[in-house]
Amino acid sequence: MNSRILIADDDEVSCQLFAETLADEGYGVEKVTSGDQALARLDEDSFDLVIVDVRMPGTSGLEVARIVHGKFPFLPVIVMTAFGSIETAVEAIHEGAFDFISKPMNLAELRKTIQKALAQRALQRRADTNIEEATAPARLQPGKIIGKTPAMLEVYKTVARVAPTKSTVLILGESGTGKEMIARAVHEHSPRANRPFVAVDCGALTETLLESELFGHVRGAFTGAVADKKGVFEEAQGGTCFLDEIGGISAHLQARLLRVLQEHEVRRVGGKEWIPVDVRVVAATNYNLAEAVKHGEFRQDLYYRLNVVAIQLPPLRERRDDIPLLVEHFLKYYSVENGKAISTVSEKAMELLCSYAWPGNIRELENAIEQAVALSYQATLVPEDLPREVREPNASRFSAQGLEDEQFQFPDTPSLEEVKRRYVLHVLRQSHGNVSATARILNVDRRSLYRMLARYKIEPFLKDE
Repeated sequence: MNSRILIADDDEVSCQLFAETLADEGYGVEKVTSGDQALARLDEDSFDLVIVDVRMPGTSGLEVARIVHGKFPFLPVIVMTAFGSIETAVEAIHEGAFDFISKPMNLAELRKTIQKALAQRALQRRADTNIEEATAPARLQPGKIIGKTPAMLEVYKTVARVAPTKSTVLILGESGTGKEMIARAVHEHSPRANRPFVAVDCGALTETLLESELFGHVRGAFTGAVADKKGVFEEAQGGTCFLDEIGGISAHLQARLLRVLQEHEVRRVGGKEWIPVDVRVVAATNYNLAEAVKHGEFRQDLYYRLNVVAIQLPPLRERRDDIPLLVEHFLKYYSVENGKAISTVSEKAMELLCSYAWPGNIRELENAIEQAVALSYQATLVPEDLPREVREPNASRFSAQGLEDEQFQFPDTPSLEEVKRRYVLHVLRQSHGNVSATARILNVDRRSLYRMLARYKIEPFLKDE
């Protein structure tokens, strides 16, 4: 017998398209145009799958998902919307939806999702198990995470599914892609949301300072330790500890962090007492940790402890359709912040913004809009308001593409560490000593770059932009 699918969408054209597509696949399809009609049909007849739009007159798609999950726990619901956001994804999953998809959708992906939902339906029908209601965690308003591209929707769905669990999360992505915002979203949609969220930038501190920051110290442990101090694991008791730039920590600190994850206890620097801690660790890095493990630079056991659930954040150049949304958001924010009435972006300026490579990702885009708002004296941003590298990307001597085209050769055979030192110096010179530009090209934050400069004994001749 063919599976029966009920589609609820107040957009009749979209609804008809779905119905015809699924009928061609051999499914029995019935369509309605409101949530109330969908619930009425479910009370009257039996279906194998429900597909609902979020925004409909009367009962919303999320409300339909909640009611269906309560009355028919084995019946999968797919929620679809043209307004994708992390909040909607989280709410859809918490209301019991099988999956969350965005319009306009890829029909091939829709078919795969339907097949998975129906396969789960068949398994659940055969299983003689009790279905327990999941308790929705306290939900606070997360940071503004913007995007509706398929890659970002996958991020939203992963956050929605992993947040209520206790699993350690590893967030991967280039500098400036919003890793801390995703970490906060995981925390704020978890049962730990009303407990502390403590973040530490592991790449901004020396090993000694980082050890004290993470694990705390006792009075007299070293010069300047005039009193006992809690580390971030103790400060985050019951909550979440976010470890940014985890890829560069020393072997000694890797071993200490592994014990925290395995034994759930810490010992302060200079102390003898083991202190139990209840924290969820969310880590982030722009390093390729798998490669670091392969080369013996990162402990394999720690890698597996951290990489329980991985969230890969796409660089901005791979989600260009989100650039106009981000521009609009930053434009509104900085216009209010600066007391200006700038409400639009000219077509040419938006074209430049969408075509630029954004090596610094969202952080660089935000800085560009903040600068443009500060310099503009009219109601519409124009190309002249944008930074020079955005207006004239081919003229930039320190663009990422420009560096790829240059030959970087050595007359000798230096060690790998010496190659790194020379390359950092090379990029710094190409950037005319500009630390911010150098950091963007090397894909590190400024504090990490200053640490590299200190390690390689390189003196920057400009401190910043």
